[in-house]
Amino acid sequence: MSNENGSGGAAIDAVEYFFEKEWSDGLPVVPPTEERLAAMLSATRREPEELIGLVPPLMAPATVRAIALHAVMAGCKPEYLPVVIGAMECVLDERFNLLLLQATTSAGAPFILANGPYAREIGLNGGMGCFGPGFRANATIGRALRLMMMNLGGGIPGVTALSGFGGPWRYTYCVAENEDESPWPSYAQARGFGPDENIVTALPLEGPVLVWDDASEQPERLVVAVADMMSALGGGNIYRQADMAVVLSPQHAQVFAKAGMSRDATHRLLIERAGRRLGDIRRGGIWRGESGAARWPFKVPLDDDNAFVPAIGDPGDLHLVVAGGSGSPASLVMHGITVASRAVSRAYAV
Repeated sequence: MSNENGSGGAAIDAVEYFFEKEWSDGLPVVPPTEERLAAMLSATRREPEELIGLVPPLMAPATVRAIALHAVMAGCKPEYLPVVIGAMECVLDERFNLLLLQATTSAGAPFILANGPYAREIGLNGGMGCFGPGFRANATIGRALRLMMMNLGGGIPGVTALSGFGGPWRYTYCVAENEDESPWPSYAQARGFGPDENIVTALPLEGPVLVWDDASEQPERLVVAVADMMSALGGGNIYRQADMAVVLSPQHAQVFAKAGMSRDATHRLLIERAGRRLGDIRRGGIWRGESGAARWPFKVPLDDDNAFVPAIGDPGDLHLVVAGGSGSPASLVMHGITVASRAVSRAYAV
């Protein structure tokens, strides 16, 4: 394992060793040598043996040292470690309910969103292509969390991780908000944090679905397609309460802002318009009659097919974010899992 410059076979053996032990997500990992681990730990003032929590369902301890080790394996730079620790603190919060997300048969995953100056300092991308390949901080911070979910939590596909399809976002699902090109105060500020605080948020969400609209220039028109995707009959939110994220590109956000709408006003408009007629919901999907309707946090007259059923029952369930490239006339909608797994935001130290 000591020879890692490609001149011998040791590095290849080290990589294969981790594959054989099933300590990988299916991609090669960086061998966590003592030198690399020491360099990673140098990026935090926290003690290596400090316990952050136990990772379900296996309940192995996530110490600062264990988190640093997996950050090395994922390919993180040392300066990424504070964000990785913050993300782990979020998902181990009781409200997040990581056990549920580990075992879900859906394709949900922790979506990690970073706000604040440190995210920009380390190169966490919230702009062009932020959900895709090409950005080390995004790819490796999210990957480190997944590796810990597998190695410390035992979230192994087909064993305890029961998602029928999985999804590419279950490798890594991490972006910064595009605060520089957003017309509004940040998502973190909307959650009550200060503009200079470094905040990480974990949201239990399905994968992103694209809403493309390069024609609408007014909020009343643009909201139609976004709200339609939010209330899709194939998504879970129209049938039950859960978190949901709507990620507007700066171009789409500007449509609302140029009409004089604040973040709060846009948030309210999305909630008002996202929904379906009860008669449409009855036609299929996971409609379960009165027992299903009892899961809504509001009353709906079940004898009225024209009754409007909102996709968002509680305003706090909708998380409005601005990210992506400024030239993209698109938005993303990410449906939630269940009311039993909730978003968690935390400030983290650097």
